[in-house]
Amino acid sequence: MWSRWNVGLSVTLLALAWGLAQEPASSPIAGKRPSETSVSKDKDDAPKELLSGKVVFLQEALKRRGVKAADEFKAQVVLETDEGELVPIVPDWRGRAFYQDERLRNRKVDLVGSRKKASPYLQVQMVFVFDENGTRQYMDYWCDICSIAMYEIKPCDCCQEKIRLRLQPQGLPEFAKKKVPH
Repeated sequence: MWSRWNVGLSVTLLALAWGLAQEPASSPIAGKRPSETSVSKDKDDAPKELLSGKVVFLQEALKRRGVKAADEFKAQVVLETDEGELVPIVPDWRGRAFYQDERLRNRKVDLVGSRKKASPYLQVQMVFVFDENGTRQYMDYWCDICSIAMYEIKPCDCCQEKIRLRLQPQGLPEFAKKKVPH
């Protein structure tokens, strides 16, 4: 079932595609491959950062702040940082786990990721959760049969059997070690 948001997004994307198809030949981007445009030049310009806090549902976080949010926010997760900032998480190859696995929400986490210029969305690259003793643990999913690490809950890519949440000791990346006094 399509929500109003999905319909609006689809219309916007179609309009954008039509507009690009109508790009005049004299345009600076006409005839260039995507790798030659300024958009792709910005691809790797977002620095990695370490953010600490708890991943929660956006609707709950807004409610705690006195904001009544519509049901469309019910499934959106955000990192509620230790400073109180709400940082939405992109549901991509690494961030999707927070949408799927309730064990990763409402607990202290350190997330390594990046935010593109002029965008609040965090693209998560590494997830560290804290166990009941306050010890930082690197998190992924693991297939014991195939010895394959994965980053979301699903059957193993190889054998199609169940995978498990795996937590293991691992230090922070070098750039982040000086910034966090854990």
